[in-house]
Amino acid sequence: MTDGFDFSPGAQVPLSGAAGQTAATQALASAAYRDGPVAKLLDANSEWTVSEVKAPRMSLFEPNLGEAFARAVQMRMLGGGRGQVIQSFGTEPQTIVEHCLAANRIRKTRDARLTAVMVIFGLLFLPGTLLWLGVFQLRRSIAGAQDKRMGALGTALLVALGVMVLIFLIKLPFGGFWGIYLRGVVVAPVIGWYIAKQICERTAKELRDSWGGLLSGGGIGAKVPETVPNHPGQTAAEELRKALHKLTAEQHSNVVFYAGPKGILGMGTRWGSWQLAEDLVSADPDKEIDPFRSWDVIRAIHDQLRMLERTPLHTGGFPKPSVRHWVVSPIGEGAKSVERGGTSEEEGFQIKGVELQRICDKQQFDAGDRHYLGVQFVLWDGQLVITLMITVTLLHKTLRIEVTGHALGPIHPLFHNKPSAPSKTVSKTFRFWETKSIPLPLVNAKEVVRLTARAPFTWYPPILDHLGGKLVLPEPFGLRHAWADKPWRHRFMADDALRTATPVLRVVHEAALGVLKHHGVDTERFGNRSLALSGQIQEAAPKKADLYDA
Repeated sequence: MTDGFDFSPGAQVPLSGAAGQTAATQALASAAYRDGPVAKLLDANSEWTVSEVKAPRMSLFEPNLGEAFARAVQMRMLGGGRGQVIQSFGTEPQTIVEHCLAANRIRKTRDARLTAVMVIFGLLFLPGTLLWLGVFQLRRSIAGAQDKRMGALGTALLVALGVMVLIFLIKLPFGGFWGIYLRGVVVAPVIGWYIAKQICERTAKELRDSWGGLLSGGGIGAKVPETVPNHPGQTAAEELRKALHKLTAEQHSNVVFYAGPKGILGMGTRWGSWQLAEDLVSADPDKEIDPFRSWDVIRAIHDQLRMLERTPLHTGGFPKPSVRHWVVSPIGEGAKSVERGGTSEEEGFQIKGVELQRICDKQQFDAGDRHYLGVQFVLWDGQLVITLMITVTLLHKTLRIEVTGHALGPIHPLFHNKPSAPSKTVSKTFRFWETKSIPLPLVNAKEVVRLTARAPFTWYPPILDHLGGKLVLPEPFGLRHAWADKPWRHRFMADDALRTATPVLRVVHEAALGVLKHHGVDTERFGNRSLALSGQIQEAAPKKADLYDA
């Protein structure tokens, strides 16, 4: 019996993510387990960001979609010296990164076994291994051409080599040890390929089970034992734990970035803007207005917005929204990095308290960050994020209350495709006018060769990045907005975004008018303007409010 602390990972609990955010989180997490060409990710680029694929120098070492995605996300989110990331509203980025770690761990175990196979059946019989690899590389290069006849030529070359090898084995120019070794040079790589095929198929099944489990809602949490130290002196696990903690802190930061026509990064572009601006006039000509600040108006609006889910009738209504104070920092449209100035990791990347009030009351004109009050709805299991931002400014005697609408649509459909068993359709033997589907192996011959050739180099990934290329993530990077669609193509999502604006605007105006009345302001013109905006906001047509026709 020992008294030492148990550092084992413990039981795995079902993956749940944050409330109402599981669909988007699991869709993005499933990409870490996928197969298929990495170029498919380019089809999922959004209007906010564009990812790229660095072309391989040798196609034999090219990563597939899951390998490239999992490595790129892990390095970007947890790598040393990384830049700050954009919040991923509607998702849990830590869960996605943990699945990338879990997928990489599964592949690492496979690659360790394939490396052993490569040493025994490849390195010891290196001439034959290089010959077979050269033929497969030539076939991949030829088959990669658009001309189908060139692909057929590559297959013909492989068949021709097999015939030549058979003839070579029947009659050799050498005898004794060298004769046996030359036969081994030809045969051993084939035996190694067969063993490697069994390893690859078992791993492919495990990866596909995780992929399908996530999208069907039955996936369990990612198994990441490397985040749990095996002994008190192990620093790698502690560093990884700190990196995940930092990622969560950035996710909950209240500092966002406005990138010109790209809108607020992570929230999407503005689709609507409604402004109430009138002069402050005393309700009693014999008295002055009681002094108040922008923060007083914002605080009253904040209290009213927290009761949005209440309704006078027992039907329908809003779910509970998230009401937060935001600090919006301006950056250039083409900026490649962001920096949350004035915050630190120890403070959780938050601006709050006196500093938040100072920004709200003082920084309303000229350079500097701006304060916004945001009400955010995460709907459709995280697929739709609706955010309305409210700001109050006072210039000379004019009080302006502005409400802007932002909407981020669903994750690209690519991430929702479930795994399907490989098959091909052929004609029946006798009833040739009918067809049937024949199942194919999960991993074909070309894929086995690619995985086995890559395995020894996975211990030093920069070599693979140099030879096989890699996925280049867009900057500034955020997991959600990098692959998000617009909501306007989905009828019900568009309706939800448009319907949200009217009640929020009216609550904002009602709260603001209450503060003005309390401080002796004549609210007649504010009230008239509010009624006009209430009619204007009901137009069911989103605009591009960030594009100024000037």
